[in-house]
Amino acid sequence: MKFLLTLAAGLSLVAVPAMAQDVDVPSPVPTSPSSGQDGATQGGRSQDGRLQVDVTADVGSDQLVIAIPAMPTSANQQTAAGSTADLGRQIASVIEADLRNTGLFRTIGPDQTPQIPYGQVTAPDFPFWYSGSAQALVQGYVRANGDGLTVGCYLYDVALQSELVRQGFVVGAGDWRRAAHKCADAIYTRLTGEGPYFDSRIVYVSETGPKDHRIKRLAIMDQDGANHRFLTNGQSIVLTPRFAPNQQSIVYMSYQNDRPALYIYELGSGRQRLLVSDVSLSFAPRFSPDGRWVLFTMSVGGNADIYRVSSSGGTPQRLTNSPGIDTGGSYSPDGSQIVFESDRGGSQQIYVMNSDGSNQHRISFGGGRYATPVWSPRGDLIAFTKIAGGSFRVGVISPRGDGERLLTNSWGDEGPSWSPNGRVLMFFRSSQGSGQADLWSVDLTGVNARRIPTPLDGSDPSWGPIRE
Repeated sequence: MKFLLTLAAGLSLVAVPAMAQDVDVPSPVPTSPSSGQDGATQGGRSQDGRLQVDVTADVGSDQLVIAIPAMPTSANQQTAAGSTADLGRQIASVIEADLRNTGLFRTIGPDQTPQIPYGQVTAPDFPFWYSGSAQALVQGYVRANGDGLTVGCYLYDVALQSELVRQGFVVGAGDWRRAAHKCADAIYTRLTGEGPYFDSRIVYVSETGPKDHRIKRLAIMDQDGANHRFLTNGQSIVLTPRFAPNQQSIVYMSYQNDRPALYIYELGSGRQRLLVSDVSLSFAPRFSPDGRWVLFTMSVGGNADIYRVSSSGGTPQRLTNSPGIDTGGSYSPDGSQIVFESDRGGSQQIYVMNSDGSNQHRISFGGGRYATPVWSPRGDLIAFTKIAGGSFRVGVISPRGDGERLLTNSWGDEGPSWSPNGRVLMFFRSSQGSGQADLWSVDLTGVNARRIPTPLDGSDPSWGPIRE
């Protein structure tokens, strides 16, 4: 479903079809700030003067200051999700939280800024924001639109008094948070040069109960923890869910009647179908980038190997054939290679092979053991769990096996999953002794780590693609 509209110079919308397409919108010519203004930080610019954010900087170092006042409405109207005035504040709050949680921005949100008049959305009071130290400004509006909403989103360079982003979104009233995430994605992409990731979802295993009798259910939510819902009822244990590339289904492992099997859960209908039965599985089954195949581990005669099976079902094909345990396969973004873990050399290590099983070779040679490898969507890194000194930590390594870095330093961090843009990892952190687990995220600096809110304990997260 497409949400993007092109906004005219004022607050009216140009004519667009119901399934709106992206259209280039000319921006006004940048102008210099008025002389004699003080207060705005002048950092965060490229050599050619463009406002930018350094994604490699540690949290708190030279953050870009961005103001995000509540979005006004032309006429306060009631919708199924509340009044347009209330939604304008809530949408701005979601945008502010998305940007603040990256650690790259010092945000001045709607609770810290005055309500702007509707007429200022496309004609900001730049001297006011400049004197308040804002380098960037996000403004927008919310209007009722039949049964839905139209949300405008603008980003301005305060010092140069220029428009950087202009987008609009038409959504159902219940999807107002998606409009906020889409706006935040556009701002983040423009200021960092990185791909978007806010308008995405997480599927994970929700856990409750005592350590020796955990109830495990499939659950899905937005990447910030909102719009949470359970997919299964907990009558059967579920493990290692993973999104399909088309976001329409989830593959996971389940024990029904104490027999392990792979299932596909269809998100649209809520139906589940059996993919592979009566197998011994370890770690996550995982789709290929084109969605045609599912990798999984099957034990035959006491030897665990990696297999693939058509996502529509059929006879599994074996890809590895070595003594020991081969498991945890993950495709490279182009589908040409697979990273997996194996103890064929005496301990768990990371190996890479071609997608047909040829050219199997080890890439990890540091101390300790390595598990749960997963290829970045950008192809440049492989994330993993490192087990050493009694602790589990999340790290990254290049596909060549060099540049290993550990990003976390807790007792029980494992099971990383990449954000759609390859800049952030989600994982689960277990508490020593209790067995309780929470979902966490960390970016590639290893500094900006934060807990993701869930109603109950959580494990085995899988970060889905950007939503259409």
